[in-house]
Amino acid sequence: MTPLNTLQQKLKQQTANLFYTDSPQTIAYLTNFYSDPHERILALFVYGEDSVLLVPELEVSEARKNEHIGQVIGYRDEENAWHKLRHAPFLVQAERYWKIGIETDQLVVERYEELQSLFPAADFINFTPSINEMKMVKSAEEIQKLLKAGELADQALEIGMAALKTGVSEREIVALIEFEMKKRGASSMSFDTMVLFGDHAASPHGTPGERKLVEDEPVLFDLGVIYDGYASDVTRTVMYGKASEAFLSAYSSVLNAQRSAQEQVSPGVTTGELDQIARELLTKDSFGQYFTHRLGHGIGQSVHEYPNIAAGTDLPLCKGMCFSLEPGVYIKGQFGIRIEDCVALTDKGPLAFTQTSKELITLPLQS
Repeated sequence: MTPLNTLQQKLKQQTANLFYTDSPQTIAYLTNFYSDPHERILALFVYGEDSVLLVPELEVSEARKNEHIGQVIGYRDEENAWHKLRHAPFLVQAERYWKIGIETDQLVVERYEELQSLFPAADFINFTPSINEMKMVKSAEEIQKLLKAGELADQALEIGMAALKTGVSEREIVALIEFEMKKRGASSMSFDTMVLFGDHAASPHGTPGERKLVEDEPVLFDLGVIYDGYASDVTRTVMYGKASEAFLSAYSSVLNAQRSAQEQVSPGVTTGELDQIARELLTKDSFGQYFTHRLGHGIGQSVHEYPNIAAGTDLPLCKGMCFSLEPGVYIKGQFGIRIEDCVALTDKGPLAFTQTSKELITLPLQS
């Protein structure tokens, strides 16, 4: 059964007549049609056993090749896209559509108002939980794509580590990694590549800049790629030269927290319990106050998807779920350490998408 078929079943279950989305990620998930419309509108309407895709004219020919899409309606830049829908099959009797599913976490107010004008008698219901539920459990094919994206992420780490030398800047390493990933088949990076030196890594989501690498300091890599529509995400913290005792102690604690959480990934364990496992171990080692974010997040076509692996959540894990496990310790003015793998829950337990060693990698000084 295709994702589109599953959605059509969910519409029936919730007695909804129509589903609307203008999220490129959701459209790609449902139809396998990938497009970045930029400021233009790309919208999918699903009703009954049929669907209509509203698409910029320059992408009409590609969209019509897609076997999952019923009808394609194109519009030119000088045209009002919403007016082009006036003669769409589902608008002939717009009053029939009294319950319409939307993604409330994606839909902006301007487009919501356009929908209200098209369907003045409709009630709009939040379909985000249903879409999240569908995306959360990956198929075997999806997991293979995530594994391939993970292989490229491992290569990116290798490239970055090999390029470290005294005096190189964070931005230089980022540029090299991203250039090489393009050459190796990545369509893009899955998010802005992070390469952070020394105390700069004490900001969990710091921005790489002109900071120069000096001897005997750690380097944090957080990166991922998009390959065949699916994302990877990995973090490793390595040592350039000799590590301090304080760094070694913190690294050992983060590594233990990450591995312990990953080892407990199994059906029925909850997302909150995984976070608690890592957080309690770091707290026991007196580093709990420096772990300032959730343990992880879902991953798939987007680098951050449902669910949250966080304190206060209680979603039971099940086969096919894919998510990150990334505890960290960030001590201002000293260093930041994060270790992250993304995994799939399989019949044999957690399957990591990245294989770069999590033991501390110490790199020799280079000039």
